[in-house]
Amino acid sequence: MSEAEAVRVIGLWPSPFVIRVLIALKLKGVKYELVEEVVGKKSELLLRSNPVHKKVPVLLHHGKPISESLIIVQYIDEVWSSDDAPAFLPADAYTRAVQRFWAQYVDDKLTLTQLPPAIRILRGMDDGGKDEAVEQLSAALQLLEEAFVKLSQGKHYFGGDSVGYLDIALAVEKIAGVTLLDKAKVPNLVAWADRLCTHPAVVDAIPDADKFVEFSVTYGSSSKPTNGPK
Repeated sequence: MSEAEAVRVIGLWPSPFVIRVLIALKLKGVKYELVEEVVGKKSELLLRSNPVHKKVPVLLHHGKPISESLIIVQYIDEVWSSDDAPAFLPADAYTRAVQRFWAQYVDDKLTLTQLPPAIRILRGMDDGGKDEAVEQLSAALQLLEEAFVKLSQGKHYFGGDSVGYLDIALAVEKIAGVTLLDKAKVPNLVAWADRLCTHPAVVDAIPDADKFVEFSVTYGSSSKPTNGPK
């Protein structure tokens, strides 16, 4: 079995959750095979590998399945640990817990395919006050701005000098096609996004931005997703 065959990712292009996993593998220099699902269908491999949620991504490492994107990222960090590949999570237990908290916050408030209520309103998918929706999202990003200042300690990323766990969790700047990163309000996040989007591992993993947003909004608007990511 080749190195790439030993590591397979069951994914759905261009899911932001799958992109998290691909970025993590690229940062660690791990060769992998991407096994793409077809929108609207679930392969036997997916159903067998993730029988509980039946969703992508799934990491297959020597045939053993690991599900849920943030859990997969942590697994990758633990398995492929070396001096050549900086750790995604810090050694300090408290700081690790804080980063995990903010990663979950990102999933709850900002993730594309989850489409929180405020984003659905801004997309015209739900009724509601757009001004209030903008305020809600601005407040969420302001909290992330403050978290970045504390966690980065004046360095380039949430993880410090190198891209880390929370950077991977928040790897996508555009949210449902709405420009939310206002330089006047969250200058540190804007600068962070610019740096992250030019990082080789991120550039290689993220597809064309317009296609990415189109997929995310279309998938997120579905009331009955068929094989959605997580």
